[in-house]
Amino acid sequence: MGQSDHEAIRAVLSGDKDAYAVLVTRHSRTLFRVAYRITGNEADADEVVQDALIRAYRKLESFESRANFGTWIYRIAVRCALDKIGGRKVDDESRIGDEDDREQSEVQVADPAPSPERILLSGEIATVQQAAMHSLTPTERSAFVLRHLEDRSTEEIGAALGIRPNAAKQAVFRAVQKLRRRLAPLRVST
Repeated sequence: MGQSDHEAIRAVLSGDKDAYAVLVTRHSRTLFRVAYRITGNEADADEVVQDALIRAYRKLESFESRANFGTWIYRIAVRCALDKIGGRKVDDESRIGDEDDREQSEVQVADPAPSPERILLSGEIATVQQAAMHSLTPTERSAFVLRHLEDRSTEEIGAALGIRPNAAKQAVFRAVQKLRRRLAPLRVST
């Protein structure tokens, strides 16, 4: 388990298929985090991680040793997540009433002893936030997640999404503007 990514890759390419487990163990958590933030769904995130790991395994021979494996597989995972949310046929309205979403909203309440009204309000806010995120295009949503939740630079976002850095910057800007408009009714004036 103490071997570097490059050593593990060399071992896999030399025929030791079990050496790939080192890479899977080392990078799965990061891949899941970004996949979950883009898809908004644990099951989809798990699928994205599996797809990314399989794609990376199949293309391991084309990996350039001078590059960072973590960055390379991260980009693959982002593209898999984009494919996943771009291919969704489920209507946003049907997702809003999903029980998993309501449970997740309750878990995210900051108050340790929330009242029933607080739980209901938090659930409604989470529903509006989720609908707002789903109103973004897959590129805008991914760019927003990568910039504001994963703290990636516009160059990294552009590379992950296969677009120029300026286009990545514009996608983040459009996403922020759309989210502000959709979430404006939630603002409470003090």
